Amino acid sequence: MSDNITPLASLSLTHVYYNPNDPLSHLCAFLALVPQALCVVYATLLWSTREAEVLLMFLGQLTCELINFVLKRLIKEERPKHVISTGGKGYGMPSSHAQFAVFWAVALGLFLMVRHRPPRSHITKGQMQKEKAEGEEEGPALVDVPRRYKEGGLRAVNAHLEAYSHTPWSWAQRAVVSLAAGVVAVLVAWSRIYLGYHTPKQVLAGSAAGAVSAVAWFAVTYMVRETGLLAWGLEFPVARWLRIRDLVVEEDLCQAGWEKWEERRILALSKLKEKNK
Repeated sequence: MSDNITPLASLSLTHVYYNPNDPLSHLCAFLALVPQALCVVYATLLWSTREAEVLLMFLGQLTCELINFVLKRLIKEERPKHVISTGGKGYGMPSSHAQFAVFWAVALGLFLMVRHRPPRSHITKGQMQKEKAEGEEEGPALVDVPRRYKEGGLRAVNAHLEAYSHTPWSWAQRAVVSLAAGVVAVLVAWSRIYLGYHTPKQVLAGSAAGAVSAVAWFAVTYMVRETGLLAWGLEFPVARWLRIRDLVVEEDLCQAGWEKWEERRILALSKLKEKNK
């Protein structure tokens, strides 16, 4: 009767071999989960924002994965021998982890540094005039918090931080975020070499493929926008049923929601005051 038992298979999507006695190897095992985590982020952002730009970027990410799938079966280069002996599956050239992570980092950087055009400021005209009168021509900054505390205590600090949080990211801040994404991509790529799943050549090839794919996809989406194809697609009934919109390129979605909440809150307070009169 035992002869009829079907042997079980392992779902290798998150199955990573690492050295439990090596902290770096343990860290690399978690870095191997970054692509899966990013897919969850994509899905969450799509559901919560319904933004066309997020959808376009996710479609580009999936296209990049398809390119990796094709390249591996065209090149047919094996992984390092010791990985194959421990059960590693699939071809190794180019590294899909490196390609995925680099595409994400480059695509995010291109969006933040090239495509995203945030408004100059979200703070009200009165707040801006007050900041300028107090010597802050560029708007509120974190470096001014100590001076605010000396001038007006915690109340002044709170007002200053609120004004700062309503200021769009500067070019420098967007550059820092883009650089941080690049560092994450480099760590993911390096982890594949450290764990022994790929050779340096395979990881470099995957990184190059990811970067080229991201730049090419950015050019494609630029043409889609400039030719009006995106605007045309957003008029389709399905897009309207799903409430797909294209705002994040020029607006801060968090700020838009906050302004709506502020209007409702102020209206509720005014009604309460009238009622208590």
